[in-house]
Amino acid sequence: MEYMIWESVVAVLGILMSAGYFPQAYRIWQKKNADDVSLVTFGIFAFGTTIWALYGFLLKDWVVFAGFIVGVIGSWLVVTLAVYYRFIRKIPQKVEMSVSKKREMLD
Repeated sequence: MEYMIWESVVAVLGILMSAGYFPQAYRIWQKKNADDVSLVTFGIFAFGTTIWALYGFLLKDWVVFAGFIVGVIGSWLVVTLAVYYRFIRKIPQKVEMSVSKKREMLD
């Protein structure tokens, strides 16, 4: 009985701890900027949580899996948003700038 209580506590705390990625993802989305986010750090988190979730799944250890699957979603969300706002979203702006410079040269 005591083991089941600890298992439940660990599962809930694992999920809550993994939910810590979502405020960072929300901040990136809200500011539309990820320049102050370390892609290396969150890339390591994303890789690590993915491996741990896979490990829990393969062992059918649902406490480990439940704790880390939330982290997988959150950490990859941060990485995806950071890459988007740091690199991909800026591409159309760069193209627009180069087109406007060419127009200025023609005028």
